[in-house]
Amino acid sequence: MKGGLLAACLTTWAISVGPSTLSAQSAAVRPALRASSTAARIRIDGHLDEVEWLTGDSIADLTQIEPREGARPSGRTVVRVLALPDALVIGIRADDPEPDRITSFARQRDASLTSEDHLRIVLDTYLDGRSGYVFIVNPAGARYDALIANQGEGENSNWDAVWEAATIRTNAGWAAEIRIPVKSLLFRGGLTEWGFNVERRVQRLQETDRWSSPNRDTKINMTSRAGLLTGLPAFDLGLGLSVRPSGTAEIGRDGPAATTDAGVAVSLDATKRIGANTLASLTLNTDFAETEVDTRRTNLTRFPLVFPEKRTFFLEGSDVFDFGLGSGDDVRAFFSRRIGLLSGREVPLTAGFKLNGRESGTRFGALVVRTRDVDSLPTGNGMGVVRIRQNVLRESSVGIIATAGDPLGRPGSWVGGADFTYQTTRFLGDKNFLVGVWGLMMDRDGLTGGRRAFGGKIDYPNDLWDLAFVYRRVGESFDPSLGFVPRPGVQSFNLNLVYQPRPKGRIMGLRVRQMFNELFTTLVTNLDGRWESYRVFTAPVNWRLESGDRFEFNLAPAGERLDAPFAIADTVEIPAGSYHWTRWRLEAGLASKRKVSGQLTWWFGGFYGGHLSELSLTGTLRPSPMLIIELNAGHNVGRVPQGRFVQDVVGTRLRVNVSPDLQVSSYAQYDNGSRRIGSNTRLRWSFAPQGEFFLVYNHNLDEERDLLNRRTGWRFASNQLLTKLQYELRY
Repeated sequence: MKGGLLAACLTTWAISVGPSTLSAQSAAVRPALRASSTAARIRIDGHLDEVEWLTGDSIADLTQIEPREGARPSGRTVVRVLALPDALVIGIRADDPEPDRITSFARQRDASLTSEDHLRIVLDTYLDGRSGYVFIVNPAGARYDALIANQGEGENSNWDAVWEAATIRTNAGWAAEIRIPVKSLLFRGGLTEWGFNVERRVQRLQETDRWSSPNRDTKINMTSRAGLLTGLPAFDLGLGLSVRPSGTAEIGRDGPAATTDAGVAVSLDATKRIGANTLASLTLNTDFAETEVDTRRTNLTRFPLVFPEKRTFFLEGSDVFDFGLGSGDDVRAFFSRRIGLLSGREVPLTAGFKLNGRESGTRFGALVVRTRDVDSLPTGNGMGVVRIRQNVLRESSVGIIATAGDPLGRPGSWVGGADFTYQTTRFLGDKNFLVGVWGLMMDRDGLTGGRRAFGGKIDYPNDLWDLAFVYRRVGESFDPSLGFVPRPGVQSFNLNLVYQPRPKGRIMGLRVRQMFNELFTTLVTNLDGRWESYRVFTAPVNWRLESGDRFEFNLAPAGERLDAPFAIADTVEIPAGSYHWTRWRLEAGLASKRKVSGQLTWWFGGFYGGHLSELSLTGTLRPSPMLIIELNAGHNVGRVPQGRFVQDVVGTRLRVNVSPDLQVSSYAQYDNGSRRIGSNTRLRWSFAPQGEFFLVYNHNLDEERDLLNRRTGWRFASNQLLTKLQYELRY
């Protein structure tokens, strides 16, 4: 491992010549849509009534993928694109034979729109088939944007861009106008065509229609199979400078006996384009007041949980820092939540600088930040990360990553590593296939023992068969200061097999859309090969019905070897030893197209020589697009020889969506571990495409109990009221 993997990666990198793009493919295999150039002012109101929409090239219709691959859609979809000097404007007419049955609830920004009618636009602005942008709009005008991640298998929805969308309902269906400023995108200069794809969802019919590569094995985010948007002009980027000042005012108390504190802070974010494809970002006295709180979760394992990054500064260009196919949450070479957060407490960020972009098939990102001290903690430190990925072959890449610095200032902290991913969407003609290997080394003063990690993945992610094998080896002292490793000193083996047929006719009187027959196996050993954990998850029944409802039955034999006692709860400790058990699951879900939807899950069976029941419920009530009520609850009851424990987590969210640009969200949650009720109420008003106003109120109550552990009431814990105003000036 010491040099072999790195040498192989660098050799592959060295023999790659020039930018690896997909432009050399025959135009015959990639459908093309020509953008109409215009300098006219287009009003974004959903009405496609400007004369520019009446002429020019168009996508006349899409092709059905679900429920009948290759069939004609139930309603016609017409797509046109206008290329303005500084923006793309996309107009889409989505006809529906039953317009009164269109499914659309959400209005808030970045809502999950996959379970309602929507239109999805995918852009590959580098024409390299490896990454891109996602923009989605639903009939109510709700907007969602994301960065494509994981070689097109996923997306990062926490990324936000400046763009506009407006929709209207018509007697024939609905229509949308979308304006995407080119200043919101990074792209390869000199290109006159980008990768482009369109997909439409008709939720009540569980129907999906697509323009390019309308087959089930191809995911819409696989930009190597996108069509082409041609006729693009040399866009006007102006000076390429954006300045976003923001001001925050805050008042609150951080404890029952604390005095009320108030303060005002000013922060600044600025970006400067270096050409069309590189962005330099600067942040000063950064404030993350608008960031939503994390949802509390129960944890019945010995290892920490991963929570997503939600802070704007770290999300821009975050896809370039993804490392190592198959490393997952078990080994993260760089985890941005290690910067500016310490045990859930915010650490002030004095300044940060980031550079991300692409040049000649090379993707790169660099981040440097400086934090301040908190009380007596030595959190005032400088930290940085560099990531480089080179495109090789048609769809593959090779890269390196390095980090330096430590959140607590521990000296000598660094990480270095390399990864290589071979990817093709043309395996055996038209199947997806990936192979990846990666390796990391790290150090920090005072560490002894193995400080390396490496692994790989073989993946065949297709519609009928989805197969994967993952291997990881993590040294006993591998603990990257700016990364995340929940379980060092182990080897892990994962073999996943999923068979997903689509039966014809009825089964047991039910119209089944698709079956998911799953086998997920995990084996974890120590570095000498002695087993530590295993789990075999099977799904004999996992059926999704034509209605969108679903139900599932699982069983999962598992085992754990404890070398030391494990505190599963405050009053229950599992002693060292070897344990084996089998758990069962029943799960049912109502289709999200309904006004009342949700999912009920019940895990039950053995657990560390005893019994554990885990009951969880998620539900959504949608009386109207203006009002949405969400509920999530978990109730765990464990009985082991050492005692009994109960874990409860309850959360409820009320969303009032006045318009796609004005929402109020109030979230309250309680868990009996912290015995605290916390509420977060957040008003977000996008008063302009580049301007936002936030009003946030946080309130916490602690549970009071007597000597017999009976609840006697609630006492004030803390509160906070803050406002934030920000506006982006673009030059």
